[in-house]
Amino acid sequence: MTSFSTDTPAFTLQRGTRPLLISMPHVGTYLPPSVADRLTDEARTVPDTDWHMDRLYGFARELGASVLMATHSRYVVDLNRPPDNANLYPGQDTTGLCPVDTFDKTPVYANGVGPDETEIFARRDAVWRPYHDALAGELARLRAEHGTIALWDAHSIRSVLPRFFDGKLPDFNLGTANGASCDAGLAEQVAKIAAEAQGYTSVLNGRFKGGYITRQYGQPAQGVHAIQLELSQCTYMREQYPFDYDEALAGKLQPTLRRMLEAVLAFVEAR
Repeated sequence: MTSFSTDTPAFTLQRGTRPLLISMPHVGTYLPPSVADRLTDEARTVPDTDWHMDRLYGFARELGASVLMATHSRYVVDLNRPPDNANLYPGQDTTGLCPVDTFDKTPVYANGVGPDETEIFARRDAVWRPYHDALAGELARLRAEHGTIALWDAHSIRSVLPRFFDGKLPDFNLGTANGASCDAGLAEQVAKIAAEAQGYTSVLNGRFKGGYITRQYGQPAQGVHAIQLELSQCTYMREQYPFDYDEALAGKLQPTLRRMLEAVLAFVEAR
């Protein structure tokens, strides 16, 4: 049995002044030694990270948004999965709460043996729960201060991943749990901004309808509107190792992201 411990906090949180929280559950890259020592060389490069989300959304602080960012890699524990590891997309292939293979279906662990149940529980308690406690706490703070609020779950993924979808993924993949996590009018406004962005493709509630965070915390009837955006990484970075940020591509993309967030803020602040 392998024990699990970490000396790194599970998240960083910058509290904002307006009714918007941006969650970045897959931006983390940290691997505690007890995990890193068991991984393949490929897995230690954490290829399935949502790279550079903090940099891409750097303007969010100017908007007054709160920003919650994970520190640990999703290979430690996936913060956008249910704590019981239920499949969010029944009948479709997904990675689990503590992934044992990469998006390319190569092994994460050098010996092919992932964490046992005891270690999974330990990772969940040390990393997953603190992140979700912080997320729920910040939503409660914003709700008490503003009434109606929004949660934007920021993600990115390689544009071509045969394991999960055929062909090339659209650039903007917006998810509202098929309309359950946010007001339909708000979803339409954001989807319209994406659709009108020159040189980009988009879809609402396509392959990515929103993960655990969108589905768990999006409660429009209670004044919490949640949207997930899964960006194709080809829109702002190099998709292969070493996963470099592309300033020119990102600079072209950021005005559209900003318009989306401004629309979300305008909607909730009018409530």
